[in-house]
Amino acid sequence: MDGNRSESGSGVNSPAPSASSGQPKVQQPKPQTLVNRPGPSAILVSTRQKGNPILNHIKLLPWEYADIPADYVVGTTACALFLSLKYHRLHPEYIYSRVRLLAGKYNLRIVLVMVDIPNHEDSLKELSKTSIINNLTLMLCWSAPEAAHYLELFKSSEHAQPTAIRTQQAQSYKESLVEFVTVPRSINKSDAASLISTFGSLQNAVNAQPEQISAVPGWGGKKVQQWCNAVREDFRVETAKKSSATNTRLPSQPQQPTAQPQEQDMYEDEEEMLRSALAESRAREPAAATANDRQEKAQEEEMSEGIAVALAKLRE
Repeated sequence: MDGNRSESGSGVNSPAPSASSGQPKVQQPKPQTLVNRPGPSAILVSTRQKGNPILNHIKLLPWEYADIPADYVVGTTACALFLSLKYHRLHPEYIYSRVRLLAGKYNLRIVLVMVDIPNHEDSLKELSKTSIINNLTLMLCWSAPEAAHYLELFKSSEHAQPTAIRTQQAQSYKESLVEFVTVPRSINKSDAASLISTFGSLQNAVNAQPEQISAVPGWGGKKVQQWCNAVREDFRVETAKKSSATNTRLPSQPQQPTAQPQEQDMYEDEEEMLRSALAESRAREPAAATANDRQEKAQEEEMSEGIAVALAKLRE
């Protein structure tokens, strides 16, 4: 009785002992969220690709055979189908059956096409339409090492951020200046620095003569020629050609074809000559009312009427 009173009066709530062993209650561990594991580090290759020379050139990353519907798996959601145009010409139904087996298992579906025939335009046009309809990405290669390099690039960029392929923009005036000067292919950053340090400003470098630019250290004849061509090339602005005349016609009349520029100029010259001749004939007034003058005047009036009729026909 006394022992029970001392335990209850102490004010300490000790864990109740187990009925069987007398030890404290076991505390259960808390569950932890597991991070999603990345895909396999190796390129998965279908057994259909045994003997393909591409496999001999995949050296930067490991690869292994696997039972997959695609030819190559280069990511968790990316795959590739290999197609030779020479084989496609003999078996055009092969690629369609392979695409049908993929269904919707991968987000990025690549068709790696080996261009190994001379006349490939029609085949590539057909494959381009097929890629658009079936949500495929068409990649062309001309050799086995190039095809292997593409597979390695896709696999190595599986977990890359979008900023990895984003171009870096210039943050200062100096960087913008160097970026502008290095637009020609043969001019590098050191050439840009020597050019600006020699002339002091971009304006002086643009207005400098080729003989002065050739005196810059590291600037040869090829660089000088490319720089001068780049800064002295005219800007070409294409403007729409405006029609010189407007056609006026009735709604019921068909539209007449417009004359060519040379023919139109010829018609305008003839019309101007007829107008001048008609003006000269009408400007002549008779000085006396003689019979001969009247006869000449009648002839001139007939000639004027003929000119007017010819001018009206020309206008029509």
